[in-house]
Amino acid sequence: MEIGFIGLGTMGIPMALNILNKMKKTIHVYDISEKQKAEMAEHGAVSENSAEDVVNKSDIIITMVPTSKNVEDLYEKILTQNIQGKIFIDMSTIDPKVSIKTAEKTGGKGAVMLDAPVVKSKAAAEKGELGIYVGGDYGTYEEVKDILRCMGKNIIYMGENGQGLVMKICHNILVGMIQNGVNEVLTLAEKLGIDYEKFVTAISYGGGQNFYLDSKWETIKRRDFEPAFSVQNMNKDVNLACDLQENCGLDLPGFEHIKEIYSEAMEKGFGNEDFSASFKVVKKEL
Repeated sequence: MEIGFIGLGTMGIPMALNILNKMKKTIHVYDISEKQKAEMAEHGAVSENSAEDVVNKSDIIITMVPTSKNVEDLYEKILTQNIQGKIFIDMSTIDPKVSIKTAEKTGGKGAVMLDAPVVKSKAAAEKGELGIYVGGDYGTYEEVKDILRCMGKNIIYMGENGQGLVMKICHNILVGMIQNGVNEVLTLAEKLGIDYEKFVTAISYGGGQNFYLDSKWETIKRRDFEPAFSVQNMNKDVNLACDLQENCGLDLPGFEHIKEIYSEAMEKGFGNEDFSASFKVVKKEL
């Protein structure tokens, strides 16, 4: 069994490295960045000249690219190849409708595609402790579970194609809303003279304690927004969530508020900073 990995970005490289190190198998890799390919080659991966080469030399191919358009363009190339009997695992966070359509096209060529987006950050990717939400054929999911376990600590099968992505988008809009709650209440507490550290300790005595307050308050206090998960990525996911709720005929005002926050963060040039830099929008530190 040969494994391929296409898309060696911030998350892709540590994910691919975990497969390489834990499966002890050849892994064929490709990225548009020669630097990223070279980094993987240094660790023993086989660097290929194109996505098509990865597909032709692999039985199971993982794809991890930024946007719906990237997935559409990539699979347009992939579908020109003989992919009969191959398995594709797309771990990108994209529009579920695009993923379902791509899975249908892939199936029409005799292959199977799962959507398997991930949650948590680069640090979890490096440790192989990502959360993974899987949509698609259950039998195929069972077949590739050992590969997924190289990258993730918590893996859950969500249902048919697209359902992994629906879950990921629900997760990330909730994260955005929690972070915004942290940002707003920290702004109030700071205005009224409450020290950050005392605030966090006091919150822990009640029901308001949460991961994003505990993990982000120090970086917010220092205004150090080195990205673990960027504003740009959160903005993309928030917009996907707003599209989902609109398609369902729902009117969820919290979704629209978060969309406005991240839209402004993008306009102010915070796209490459950590998503907790949305604090600067809330506090009007522009």
